[in-house]
Amino acid sequence: MTPGETAAKQARAAVQLRKGVLEYCVLALMRDRSRYGVELVHALEESGVLATSQGTVYPLLSRLRRDDLVTTTWQESTSGPPRRYYALTDGGRAALDEFTRVWPAFRDTVDAFLTPPTAPPGDPA
Repeated sequence: MTPGETAAKQARAAVQLRKGVLEYCVLALMRDRSRYGVELVHALEESGVLATSQGTVYPLLSRLRRDDLVTTTWQESTSGPPRRYYALTDGGRAALDEFTRVWPAFRDTVDAFLTPPTAPPGDPA
C-alpha cells in the first residue's frame, strides 16, 4: 500500500468517526449557552480533529431544529447583521444527556477491541 493510499484510508476513518459524533459535540457546545453557527464552526476547528465546514454545520443545525433538539432566536450583532443563535431544547438536553451516559461504555468497548492483547507472563507468544 502506498503512503497516499494509507493516508486516504486514515482520512476515511476520521470522516466516519466525525460523522458519528459531530451532532452530539455540537449539542455539547450549546450546553451552557446559545451560540451562532460560525461560532460553532470555529469551536470545532479549534479542536483540530472535529474541524468541519459551514456546509456541514448549517444543514446539521437545520436538522437539529426540525427534530426539536434546538431552538433559534435572532440577536443583533455589534459587528454586522443579526445572527441566528441556537440553544438546546429540553429534548436536545435529553439527547445530549443520553449520549453522555452511553459514550464511556461505547468508547471503552472500542478501545478494548483496538488494544492488542498482552501475552501472560511466561507465555512465549
